[in-house]
Amino acid sequence: MAATTSPAAAAAAAAAASVSFSVPSPPRGAACSCRRRRRHRGRSLLLRAASTAAPPSPDLSIQISPRASPPAVASLARDRAEDLQAESRAMARAAAATVFTPELLASRYGSRPTKVAQRAVDVLSKIGTFGLKLLLDEQRGASSAMKRARAIELRTILTRLGPTFVKIGQGLSTRPDLCPPEFLEELSELQDSLPTFPDEQAFACIERELGFPLDSIYSSISPSPIAAASLGQVYKARLKYSGKLVAVKVQRPGIEDIIGLDFYLLRGLGFLINKYVDFISSDVVALMDEFARRVYQELNYVQEGQNARRFKKLYADKQDVLVPDIFWDYTSSKVLTMEWIEGTKLNQQAAIEKQGLKVLDLVNIGIQCSLRQLLEYGYFHADPHPGNILATPEGKLAFLDFGMMSETPEVARVAIIGHVVHMVNRDYEAMARDYYALDFLEPDVDVSPIVPALKNFFDDALNSTIEYG
Repeated sequence: MAATTSPAAAAAAAAAASVSFSVPSPPRGAACSCRRRRRHRGRSLLLRAASTAAPPSPDLSIQISPRASPPAVASLARDRAEDLQAESRAMARAAAATVFTPELLASRYGSRPTKVAQRAVDVLSKIGTFGLKLLLDEQRGASSAMKRARAIELRTILTRLGPTFVKIGQGLSTRPDLCPPEFLEELSELQDSLPTFPDEQAFACIERELGFPLDSIYSSISPSPIAAASLGQVYKARLKYSGKLVAVKVQRPGIEDIIGLDFYLLRGLGFLINKYVDFISSDVVALMDEFARRVYQELNYVQEGQNARRFKKLYADKQDVLVPDIFWDYTSSKVLTMEWIEGTKLNQQAAIEKQGLKVLDLVNIGIQCSLRQLLEYGYFHADPHPGNILATPEGKLAFLDFGMMSETPEVARVAIIGHVVHMVNRDYEAMARDYYALDFLEPDVDVSPIVPALKNFFDDALNSTIEYG
């Protein structure tokens, strides 16, 4: 299909073509004079400068030809060019970020049997003991208080086992179909209330990654984290060059080695399940590899920043959806700096209503945005737990943490839309055939036996009304 170009895009392209940048070598050993750019786009951290120097900003000399009018278009093109340059520098800082492959794990841990065995014993003993306690509780008939105690115990075990198992716990915290309410409530603590690592290590990581002393980057930074999650912890800071409030996420030290060892063990378990457990038809090793690939992507904070930028471009065009800006000159593979957003977690209903906001309005915004993610563009937030979505005082829905994203292929989006149409039309035979297009069933499977079940279920559902309490 031939691409078309809008007049606005053509004007922006013409303006970009007529803007030239010259970046002189930065002064060494001293702070440069700083000049604020529109929308915080300037001021790069030059990593090759001396560590005692304040972060310089390139003295961009810009010549705009008469063709660059109107001024708003030229300014937009200039901002975009500066932003791309800053993003390129961030990508260069993250060039050595690890990309997951099964061969990588084999090379790192295949020759370390003692370490692997020690970790396996630690994991199996903790999980096995807890599983035995649950089995005994089931036989004895556990009370609500006992379930609460077991939920606290599970949260403690997953926390002590480390980030890989915290990720598993976070996933369980959003599955009321799998976990009792007591477990859901306790496991939700794993979303942003985990133990922190020493602030000295975090601040040293920032200085090492960005190449400058802390006091030359921020005019202030919180002395302790305001949140701690599985892979890192977050500080509230104010940028020295612009005075903007930002959230600074710093990766946990040594986390890659811990996660790599766990996935090496989980892949080994997957091989055993594939070989000896007949009632599990899925390829467990392939599932583990996909999980590992996603987690390793989360370890690259530049990739997360790029995810946020893409998500903002696609969905923040609606005034009730908010996505923070990324400050590329203060971002690397282990440090992510983004716009600070004030808000309340969606599971804090009383606090939301106290601000005069209606929870149902926020739910509707979330549903509309989720449908756009799933059906319109297919690019969606794959970790939307309450710690990653905030209600702002203005009634907007703010999305955070873009480390884990995924995509729905166009063929699947079309199939889902068709499935909904067939449901509304009560065409249950077509609904059953949709499972082929959705890749739920093999083409040789007979779907006719499930048609009556679909009819019984969806007839009742479509005839019912929904009441919001």
